[in-house]
Amino acid sequence: MELEKTVQMLSNKDAKQAYQALLELEKRSEDSNEAYAFMDIYIKLMDADNSYERTRGIRLLAANAKWDVNRKIEPVISQLLSHIEDEKPITSRACIKVLPLIAKVKPHLIDGMIQALESYHTIYDSSMQKLISQDRMQAIRILRQYKTE
Repeated sequence: MELEKTVQMLSNKDAKQAYQALLELEKRSEDSNEAYAFMDIYIKLMDADNSYERTRGIRLLAANAKWDVNRKIEPVISQLLSHIEDEKPITSRACIKVLPLIAKVKPHLIDGMIQALESYHTIYDSSMQKLISQDRMQAIRILRQYKTE
């Protein structure tokens, strides 16, 4: 029940509480598959109107990729990759940064990830664009490295 309440907190109006819930769920996901039971909720959060909720969903989807025995990520990979060009740069950056976590345990998705990262369009102002470009290049480097392992 405690875990269910933590998952419900992801959509809390109090951003601090929602962020603490995210951190707790990410930590639990490191060593246990118990948070994987809520994967459908993380997937729904990726489509939330609120960019912070989208970011939380993306991060938790990635944190639970190693537990994805039911292959829930594969059907939503296009949806996830669309957030590389999310309207909010913070969500875009979060998406780009977690792709290697997913790729490490799902190497069959690497080619699509690289293609999405390489076909990225410039949609942000120059200050954010530079950071996102750096994130993209770093992610592509890591993904290519995983491909050769």
